[in-house]
Amino acid sequence: MAAVPQTDREKRKQISVREIAQVGDVVNLKKTFNRHLHYTIVKDRNVATPRDYFFALAHAVRDHLVGRWIRTQQYYYEKDPKRVYYLSLEFYMGRSLSNTMVNLGIQSACDEAMYQLGLDIEELEEIEEDAGLGNGGLGRLAACFLDSMATLGLAAYGYGLRYDYGIFTQKIRDGWQIEEPDDWLRYGNPWEKARPEYMLPVNFYGRVENMGDGKAKWVDTKVVFAMAYDSPVPGYGNNAVNTMRLWSAKAPNSFNLQFCK
Repeated sequence: MAAVPQTDREKRKQISVREIAQVGDVVNLKKTFNRHLHYTIVKDRNVATPRDYFFALAHAVRDHLVGRWIRTQQYYYEKDPKRVYYLSLEFYMGRSLSNTMVNLGIQSACDEAMYQLGLDIEELEEIEEDAGLGNGGLGRLAACFLDSMATLGLAAYGYGLRYDYGIFTQKIRDGWQIEEPDDWLRYGNPWEKARPEYMLPVNFYGRVENMGDGKAKWVDTKVVFAMAYDSPVPGYGNNAVNTMRLWSAKAPNSFNLQFCK
C-alpha cells in the first residue's frame, strides 16, 4: 500500500532549525502549559480552542519572566542606580510571545513542548494580538529603545498610555484598503499586570479660585482616574527585565443617579 503524501505542514513539523531543547526544560514547560490550561484558562483539551492554547503558552512563558522581573526591580532598589524614565505617547511593542521566548533562551524548549503536545507553535504565535499603540515609526522606535535598554542592563522604565484601540486593522474589500479600529484588548492581554493600588486622579477643566495671600485653588474640576498596567520588557540573554507602565483612563467611583431619571 502506497504511503499517503505528507502535507507541507506535516513536513515542517518534523524539521526544527532551532537548538536542541533540554529534556528537563521540555517536561517542565509541558507541565506548566497544562497547569495554566486547566487552572488559569479553566478548560481541558476537549473544549480548548487555539486561542486558549496561546494563552496557556503565554502564561507558561510569563512564569519564566516573573522571577527575573522581581529580582531586577529588587536589584535596582538596593543599588539605587540612575534611572531612565522614557515617556512616549506611542509604544509599538508588537507581539510579545516570540520576542520573550528568544530573549529568555527558551524558544527551542517551547517549540519542542508544543510539538509533543500536537500543537504548532507558529500557529499559536500568529494568534497573538498586535500591541500597536501608536501610528508606526515613533512608536516602534520607542519600543526598540526599551528593548535595547533592558538588554544593556540599564535601569529604565517606559511610561505611556494604554489605548483601548491600537493602530488600525487593515482589510481589503473589492480591491480597496479599509481601515477599521483595532480592538487589541478584546480577548485580554496575558503579559500585563494591573496595579489598582497606584491609581491616581487626573483633573480636567475647572477654574482657579484666588484664596488670598498669593494662594490659589483649582476647583470645580472633572476627575478621571488613571490606572497603571505594568508589562515586562526582558533583555536579551541577561536575565534583566525592565518595566513598561501604561496608564488607562477609568471613571470615578461616584455614580450620578440623575442620569437614570
